[in-house]
Amino acid sequence: MVAIIMGSGSDLPQLEGCAKLLDSLGIEWESRVLSAHRTPEALDSYIAGLEKKGCQVIIAAAGLSAHLPGVIAAKTLIPVVGIPLKAKTAAMEGMDAVMSMLQMPPGIPVATVGIDNGTNGALLAAAIIGSSDVKVRKALAGYRSEKKEKLLAQYHGEVLK
Repeated sequence: MVAIIMGSGSDLPQLEGCAKLLDSLGIEWESRVLSAHRTPEALDSYIAGLEKKGCQVIIAAAGLSAHLPGVIAAKTLIPVVGIPLKAKTAAMEGMDAVMSMLQMPPGIPVATVGIDNGTNGALLAAAIIGSSDVKVRKALAGYRSEKKEKLLAQYHGEVLK
């Protein structure tokens, strides 16, 4: 099971594709809007509950200062995948969020994907789960094969003539 946590309800549209991809790979998920800054007690309680539920990966998405993934990683041993989001009000186009997630102190890692890249967040979660779940590993292999075949069929291996 994967938990998708976002810092604001305005982040939801950027994560819908992530949830759909998890569905297509046969991975259960649930989502919550919880802020590291505005709802810290509720976040703590939710994280503790995830450990009891057997959650395998947490996907945490945030923009601006983007502390959410790091705060979560500090509170659990469940792997955390961070998705930096480009906030509409941010001057740095999401790079502030990227750096916040990448520059974690030693001992508290956050696996970070590209800006607004919910697809890779879902795929990384699937790879983590697939390392011990044959069904998910086969679904992930099928996804990659389908993408490869689609690309080859579209361009027949040639672009320039």
